[in-house]
Amino acid sequence: MLRHAKSSWANPGQDDWHRPLNERGQADAPRVGEWLRERVSLPDAIITSDAIRARTTAHAVAKAVGHMQEVVMEPALYLARPETIVDLLARLERDPKTVMIVGHNPGLEELVRLLTGDPVSLATAAIVEVELTIDRWNEIDSDTTAAIVARWHPRE
Repeated sequence: MLRHAKSSWANPGQDDWHRPLNERGQADAPRVGEWLRERVSLPDAIITSDAIRARTTAHAVAKAVGHMQEVVMEPALYLARPETIVDLLARLERDPKTVMIVGHNPGLEELVRLLTGDPVSLATAAIVEVELTIDRWNEIDSDTTAAIVARWHPRE
């Protein structure tokens, strides 16, 4: 799970969905990809909220890791609750081994807690890798358990 990079609040009246990345966010997003490349934990699929800040983050990460597949934009991920994310994963048509979800808080933090039992703090551009106890994505549900494998934040 990857929380979108830092977004801009330069236009106070701007709709939340339309907020772009700020300068720090534009620098941090590719760094997430660099971290993934170093770990050799490259996602087979990247699914992102369609909000501007999330999809910009997802595309920057995809470019940095050399992800050749299409980044899938999923409107249901915008401010999604954990149950929505689980349902989306359970309906994946292909069965990729590794999936990166790019989204928003509090849903991502709540999802990690639901799956692992561990409270985590996902600052902007923070990523947490979890390993699930399933063989196929259609097996995932709110009772699925997982373990945190790694976490990273651009300030590290």
